[in-house]
Amino acid sequence: MAASRSPRLEAFGVFSHTPPNVARTQKVVLDADAIQRSIRRIAVAILEATSGIEDLTLIGIRRGGVGLAGRIAEEIAKVEGRPPPVGTVDISLYRDDAATALPNPKIGPSDIPFDVSGRHVVLVDDVLHTGRTVRAAIECLQDHGRPSRIWFAALCDRGGRELPIAADFVGRVVEMESGGRLDVWVDAAGPDRVVLTEGE
Repeated sequence: MAASRSPRLEAFGVFSHTPPNVARTQKVVLDADAIQRSIRRIAVAILEATSGIEDLTLIGIRRGGVGLAGRIAEEIAKVEGRPPPVGTVDISLYRDDAATALPNPKIGPSDIPFDVSGRHVVLVDDVLHTGRTVRAAIECLQDHGRPSRIWFAALCDRGGRELPIAADFVGRVVEMESGGRLDVWVDAAGPDRVVLTEGE
């Protein structure tokens, strides 16, 4: 792919393929209320699919999925009386460009303080795009055990898949052109929001 991804800065889930020096339009595709409703729907859908939380765990993909996994766990706790265990995975060493990618000091290590073997594991991320991040997260997770089932939840699906990977639970499908950027702010400074930026 000729275009490169921009740094994630302080936001979760920033993907940029917009050429420089072109006119751009921005719009909020999800505001704070819409994000919270999406999180609530995802939580309910997870419970319906997994039949409760007895063997359920949530794993947020660093960085964009960590805050979302915690928020989904909070919604599940409102229904079940307690949250499922929550962990995180760092996919840095599992990326298919790991040999050439620069290390990111802002991304911490994986933290899975429980056994995932035999459990229903829901990987969580903010944006589903090419599918390569999810593939790397699955490989990382399998180094920690053998789950009974791996599910995937994303707040936004922006299309552009390069691998045959789909979300089991998704908050919003965002129609956008191949050029453009989807910025997701969750649990960051300022209100929660998802902003679509496209070049004209």
